[in-house]
This record gives sequence, structure tokens and C-alpha cells, in this order.
Amino acid sequence: MAAARRGRAGDPRAGFRRDAGEPGPAVPQGLIRAARKSGQLNLAGRDLSEVPASVWRINLDIPEEAHQNLSFGATDRWWEQTDLTKLILASNKLQCLSEDVRLLPALTVLDVHDNQLTSIPSAIGFLENLQKLNVSHNKLKNIPEELTQLRHLKSLLLQHNELSHLPDGLGQLTSLEELDLSNNQLTTIPPSFASLTSLVRLNLAHNQLKNLPAEISAMKSLKQLDCTKNQLETIPSELASLASLEQLYLRKNKLQYLPEFPSCKLLKELHVGENQIEVLSAEHLKHLNSLCVLELRDNKLKSLPDEITLLQGLERLDLTNNDISSLPCALGNLPQLKLLALEGNPLRTIRRDVLQKGTQELLKYLRSKIQDDITSPNEGSPVTAMTLPSESRINIHAITALKVLEYSEKRAAEIPDEIFNAVGSNSVTTVNFSKNQLNEIPKRIVELKESVCDVNLGFNKLSSISLELCVLHKLTYLDIRNNFLTSLPEEMEALIRLQIINLCFNRFKIFPNVLYRIPTLETILLSNNQVGSIDPLQIRKMDKLGTLDLQNNDLLQVPPELGNCVNLRTLLLEGNPFRTPRGAILTKGTAAILEYLRSRIPT
Repeated sequence: MAAARRGRAGDPRAGFRRDAGEPGPAVPQGLIRAARKSGQLNLAGRDLSEVPASVWRINLDIPEEAHQNLSFGATDRWWEQTDLTKLILASNKLQCLSEDVRLLPALTVLDVHDNQLTSIPSAIGFLENLQKLNVSHNKLKNIPEELTQLRHLKSLLLQHNELSHLPDGLGQLTSLEELDLSNNQLTTIPPSFASLTSLVRLNLAHNQLKNLPAEISAMKSLKQLDCTKNQLETIPSELASLASLEQLYLRKNKLQYLPEFPSCKLLKELHVGENQIEVLSAEHLKHLNSLCVLELRDNKLKSLPDEITLLQGLERLDLTNNDISSLPCALGNLPQLKLLALEGNPLRTIRRDVLQKGTQELLKYLRSKIQDDITSPNEGSPVTAMTLPSESRINIHAITALKVLEYSEKRAAEIPDEIFNAVGSNSVTTVNFSKNQLNEIPKRIVELKESVCDVNLGFNKLSSISLELCVLHKLTYLDIRNNFLTSLPEEMEALIRLQIINLCFNRFKIFPNVLYRIPTLETILLSNNQVGSIDPLQIRKMDKLGTLDLQNNDLLQVPPELGNCVNLRTLLLEGNPFRTPRGAILTKGTAAILEYLRSRIPT
């Protein structure tokens, strides 16, 4: 009641009158009565275009029931009211908030997310007890300086607005523990952030930041930092002094190298996928004793250092879509490793059937190779296609011994006839024409139809798939990522043994319908395209499909019926514009996503 008394001090009649022209409350009186008792009012999802004056004056005006019941023995003791401490106005149509918000000085929680607010009233500075403010998913272009006066604020959620700059005074919010500025238009971070020494979680993802201020190193309490999808080319070395940091997200930037982390002893998760990192060295790894997740997918790594075994607590290592041709056998000795993702690498020293058996079988294989090295120390390195002189135009050994026809990384616009002529009567099972400049699939590939089962045409300039490919009836693996494809021919349904297809980084706007008619498919990789929808009923019929990667597409919604596709062991949906499932669900993994989707199916 303290707030109510303060509000009446200026005008002794303030709480006892109503202006003749003032409209009645636009919310049920029952809610208002309950809020006076509980101190909490939830008006979310009520299509409000403005907040009724009765809400702002809830602790000032005499309630309506007082006029009907003046007995002090009444059951409804209207005079015993509590100051409003929690107000939820989310998911309405509010375009502004009244300066009357100052009439609720006892508020500790104010939630106005998912409205159409273009500004925050300067009166926000009067809410001296406010601890949590959620104004996410609005249209804010700036933040009033008065907001920086909220010394008790612990959580400030500003994601999904139109902010292009921040007030310098934001550093005065010294009690702040959570700050979410993701999905705005920020290009810089003020140095005053150095004063946010209580901050535990900072989300700067999906902005336009080109660098981070060195002052960020002063955030000694910071445990989670998310800088996903900015324009960062370097990371300040001072970042390595964040001793409390546990999770660091740097995905989808322009990083060419990793910083070293000598002080980040507690770092558990490091996500640096979709950058331009070429080297991972021992210096990067030797201090990361607590690391559980290392995500390096879609970079330009060519090798892993043997020092990867220093990460004894590593549980997940994602190396998808790099240029790694061999793995250190010592990788097999990582005791906690549960997931090793290697799809999309030009591995030469490990048979594909071993790779397809999963992480544990692969680790077992690597351990066996260590034993082979111990028992045969005097033997030279095994002769493979990679050991021959790089200038050799035709690798006869690869054709005859390894059954591999390789002509990759030549920047060739077509495959010379002599390459096909060299096959002769040999049975070739693997064709690698990746990383060239092919505009069409070589017509002579049809000559290999009786034996070839693995074809890699990735990183070329293909805009269509010719029918020659469709007659390779023994094909089990097809890699055509990083091309210019927009569709697949219906004739591909003749590939009745196809198990894995990689279509990442193309230009598909719709899910290729022909894939629904290839029942043998076990893995579909379709990330980084523009796919807008999927048919869950058709996917459910694909009872062998275990992995479906749809990351970074244009899915506006995920059909709940997809939850019935219980054969899916890996479903990747991050980086799409849909609003549900929320990120918190996606991070829990495939089982949680499917369970959530099933719960949304109308009954």
C-alpha cells in the first residue's frame, strides 16, 4: 500500500473519483480483483491496442466493489490490497505504453514482448524495483536513457527489435545478469559494457557486429556468450581471460582462425561452425580441459592435431563439411566421445562402410589402427592415392587397387576422356569429381553404372542433374552439395539403392518431391538452401530415414505431424525463421523435438 499512499499524496481525492468521460475497464473485473490480492496481473493475448487506465491505477482508485460493500466484516475485504509487482501484457497489439507506468513503482516484472511497440516511455525510470523487463519481439529503434536508472534490473530482454545502437549508460545496470540483444541491427557494442560485472548470459547473435570491444573481458561472471551470425573477422585476445565462461557461440561469422583460451578453464561448449577456419592447432586445445562440445562444421580444416586427445571430457565433436582427408588414430582413445560427425569430408584412409556404422564403431576402428602401428613399427606408410605425386594426371593405383576414379580440385570445366579411358575393364566403386567447375555431369559416367556406388560431385557449378546419373542403379551415396541446383529430376526414383544424399548449399526452394519416392534413403542433408515447407506424411512413409538436416532454410513453420516420424534419430532445424519450436527445445535434441511436435498435433 506504500505506493498507493505515495500516489494519493499530491491529491487527497485522487483515489475517490472518476472523470466523467473515462471509459470503463476493458479487462474483466474479476482479474483486477484477483490482482489486487495477489499482486500479479496477466493480460497476455487479449488483443489490447492500449492498456486500460484502470490497470495503471489499480492500486490508486477505490475498487467498484467498495460501493456495494462497506461492511468491515465482509468476506471480500477490498481494502486489503497488495501493490502490483508483476504485470504481463505480452502478445497484444500495443503500439505504445503510457507514461502512467510510473504509477506502478512496486513492479518487479514487466513483460510486454510480442507487441508493436516503437518506443519505451521515459517513465520506465521510475520503476526502481524492476528486476525483469521483457520487451522482445517489438519494433523498438532505441532505448531511453531513463532505463539505465534501473539499478535492480537483473534480466533485460530486447531481442527481435530494430535497435541499431545502445545508450552508453547501459553499463550502469550493474545488477544485470541476463541481457539478450539478439536479432537487432547493432554494429557496435559500447565500451561501458565493461561495468556489467554481474552479467551471466549475453546474447548478441544475429546482428551486424564486425568486432567485439576488448572491454568485454571485464565481465568476470559471464558464463554464456552468443555472437552467432555477425560479421566478426577476429576475436579480441582479451576474450580468453573470461575465466567463468562455459558456453561460447561464434557460428556463422568470418573467422579465419581461433583465438587461444588460456584462462577459460571452465569452457564446456565451443561452437565455431560456418566460418573460414583453416587450422586447428595444439595451442587452441591445450587449455580446454573442461570442453564437452566442439563444433567446427562447415569450415576449411584439412587436419586434426594429435593433441585432440587432450580433450578427455569431449562428448561431441562435429567436423561436418570440412576438407579433412585423414583422422589421428588417437582420436579413438577419447573416453567420453559419444558423437563424431564427419559427413562431407574427403576421408581417404577410412572405408565408407566403417564411417556409416556410427561413432562407437569408428572409434573402435581407430583404436585398432593404433594397435596395428604398435605391432608393425618398421612398416612404411600404406600406399594410397594420396601418396602418389600430386602432378600425376591419372592415378592408376587408385583405379586398380582402391577402385577409386578421382579427378578433384583441378578447376576443370569438363572431365578429360583419358580419365574414363584409364578405367578400362576395372570395376570402379567410387567417383570423386568434386571441387571443379563442372556445368554438367560428365556423360561418360554412365559407363560405370555396373559398379559405381559412391559419387562426389560437390563444389561444382551444376544447375541441373542429367539423366546419366539416374541410371547408376547401384548408387548408395551421392554428394552434390555446393552447386546451383534448384530441382531434381523425377527419374532419380530409379536409384533404388540410394542411402545418403547431400544437397547442402544449393538453391532448392522446395523439398525435392522425388526424394519421397526413394524408400531406401537413410540420410538427407539439405541444409543451407531456401526450402519453405516439408510434407510430414510423406516423410513418415520413409521408414529407413534416420537423419534429416534442414538447418538454415526458410521454414516458417514445422508441421506438428513431423513428430510422428519416430524413425528419425537426427532432426536438425536450427537457423530457420519459424517461431516454434523455440530454441530451448531444439537444443535438447531430436527426441525432445519430436515429443514437442506430437504434443501440438490437434486431437
